[in-house]
Parts: sequence; C-alpha cells; structure tokens
Amino acid sequence: MSGGAGTPSRRAARAIETFKSAAECIGPVTPGFSMFAITRGQFSMIDVVLHVLDQLGPGARISVWTWVLVDYEIEFFRRLIEDGRVTAGRLVIDASARKNNALIVDQWCAVFGADTVRFAMTHAKMVTVEAGGLKVLLRGSMNLNHNPRFEQLDASEGGAEFDLVRGVEDELFGGPYTVDGHVIYNASKLSERFDASTLKAFKELKTWKK
Repeated sequence: MSGGAGTPSRRAARAIETFKSAAECIGPVTPGFSMFAITRGQFSMIDVVLHVLDQLGPGARISVWTWVLVDYEIEFFRRLIEDGRVTAGRLVIDASARKNNALIVDQWCAVFGADTVRFAMTHAKMVTVEAGGLKVLLRGSMNLNHNPRFEQLDASEGGAEFDLVRGVEDELFGGPYTVDGHVIYNASKLSERFDASTLKAFKELKTWKK
C-alpha cells in the first residue's frame, strides 16, 4: 500500500454535511486520509479533481470512470495537460458512448492518446489521481458537471480501494480498443453475475431516448 495507508484504525476518517466548496469540504489531502460528504450539488467532480490536483502537485496520472462526457469536460482535461498538472490519463466509459459520445471520445483520444479509452458496461463514477507519492480515489453520485441536487462523495488516499480500481483498469487496458459489443461484454465480466439471456439486449448499440 502507498502513501501511508494501512489498517482502517490508522485511517483519518471524516463524515460531514457540507454547504461549502470542494476545497473547504475535502481540506488537506494527506497520506491515509478518508472522508465521506453529503453535498447540495454546489460543486462537481471536476471541482473535486481540481482541488486534489492542487494538493498533489504537477505531473499527475489520472483515470476517469463515467457514463457520459460533454465537450467542455474534454477541454478541461486538455488545459490540465497544458499547464503540467496532468501527464497521463485513462477513460473508462459506458459502451453506449460508441454511438452517443463518439466524437467526444475522439477528442479525448486526441488529448491523451488513441489507446487511453476503454468501453465497458459501466455506470460507475470514479476518478483516480496519482502524484507526489499519493494515490487518491474519488467516487460518488456526482457527475463531472454541475448538478444542484443532493450528492455524495467518498475520497481516500491509498488503501485497498485504490488498488482494486487500478487493478480492474489494468485488466481492461490489457485488451483491445474496440467497438465490438461482444468483446466489451466479455471484458466487463458481466457473465460472471448474469446469464446470456439477461444481457442479450446490452450487446447492441443503444441510443438515448429523446
């Protein structure tokens, strides 16, 4: 384990209800820290990522798990590369993005590289940030964009949860970048929980209902 993370008894855990900014909510990012917060949607996951990057310093390696992206979010990540805060990135996005987000996924590839995206059967909202010897995992209900509703956020440094997410990523990124639904289905390992008849509908390209 990294960054001083250890047994749960050693972790500096906090649980708060916050009406303040991401920076005021999270506070200093220190080795082994852990926190849970309920917000009113006053900040987004992008605000959380910015605070963590400010804390960890330049040269970060990040990964983003999301269901959907919009173009201004890609521009945000592009700016982070330009100012040196981020040097490498991975994107894990739902298979529906093959049709619904194709141009935006292409924009991500233009920023981070053609082999930095994996399609999966996913609804997870997570970000990993690694820099300065620290490994931070962010997860919660909030999207990358602003959404003024109740949201929840978990943030922690080091520990088994960070290693678990990175391990799953490494498995996904060990395979091909593909638009084939069967390959995505197999890589997501959904067959270990659901039978083929349950998952048949998810192997096709889907479009959002208007």
